[in-house]
Amino acid sequence: MVPQDHYFNADPKVPSRPRTIHVALPDRTFELDTDRGVFAHGHIDFGTDLLLRTMPTPPPGELVDVGCGYGAIAITLALRQPDARVWAVDVNHRALDLCGRNAERAGATNVVPVEPDAVPEAIRFAGVYSNPPVRLGKEGLHDLLLQWISRLEPDATATLVVQRHLGSDSLAAWLTSLGHRVDRIRSRGGYRVLEVHSAAESPHHGSRAR
Repeated sequence: MVPQDHYFNADPKVPSRPRTIHVALPDRTFELDTDRGVFAHGHIDFGTDLLLRTMPTPPPGELVDVGCGYGAIAITLALRQPDARVWAVDVNHRALDLCGRNAERAGATNVVPVEPDAVPEAIRFAGVYSNPPVRLGKEGLHDLLLQWISRLEPDATATLVVQRHLGSDSLAAWLTSLGHRVDRIRSRGGYRVLEVHSAAESPHHGSRAR
């Protein structure tokens, strides 16, 4: 695959081919427009589906979906917790456009699709959620996760889903080495759902625990 076709690039070069899918969760059903050049075109991937069926009720306040794609996680968070503002962040412009339109159709008026730098620096999050783009590579993935996990409020958590063979266990060990408590709250189909607790006195954008 040429680099321009990666779903974590700002402007996918692959031609658009929209496809609408139906999402059926135990508590919610809604439709999502998907497209080529955006992660999981034409289907909800297994990891995202597992995360949506596993994560506890989101808290009110500021939440963020890191790498929102066409919005499955962000929209589910927003519908389950109307007293939250859900920042749906992605570098992919096609994804942000889809997320915005999908949120409007689902009635998730509390979703804010933006590029990462558009989230005000002062905001701290009551919850971080992500099916992260592990194909960024270890260094890029670590930088991305630190950027957002370091902005958790005290006692808040990040909920991540990562494939085991793509490094979920080594990622959990790395986060633990930084002072975060990491709990594996579900394991199924080769995926781990990890709950990452904010490190005590973790410095903003820091890479070490005390």
